[in-house]
Amino acid sequence: QVQLVESGGGLVQAGGSLRLSCAASGRTFSSYAMGWFRQAPGKERKFVAAISWSGGNSAYANSVKGRFTISRDNAKNTVYLQMNSLRPEDTAVYYCAMGRTGWSTLQADFTSWGQGTQVTVSS
Repeated sequence: QVQLVESGGGLVQAGGSLRLSCAASGRTFSSYAMGWFRQAPGKERKFVAAISWSGGNSAYANSVKGRFTISRDNAKNTVYLQMNSLRPEDTAVYYCAMGRTGWSTLQADFTSWGQGTQVTVSS
């Protein structure tokens, strides 16, 4: 059974930075795509970023492109999300997820989820 544990969330002022981490266990981490999604209060969960099994491919939502960077360390079974130039509209619960295959950006293809970590950006 896959376990994903996020950390690194918190309260930050607009323009600030945070780095989220997600530690995985229970499955061959290096074989699967990893993604970050977020859910703001009263809204649907949405795609933020994804990275392929090798780290060779990555993709971002338009709203975070140029500000967020996804990366992974397969030796540590960990995926990261570096978030810079944060805005109040980035406030959400951020979820880490593991894909069914080596690459995808579709939420439906991500079948294992963490518990989420809150990110709050104050103006």
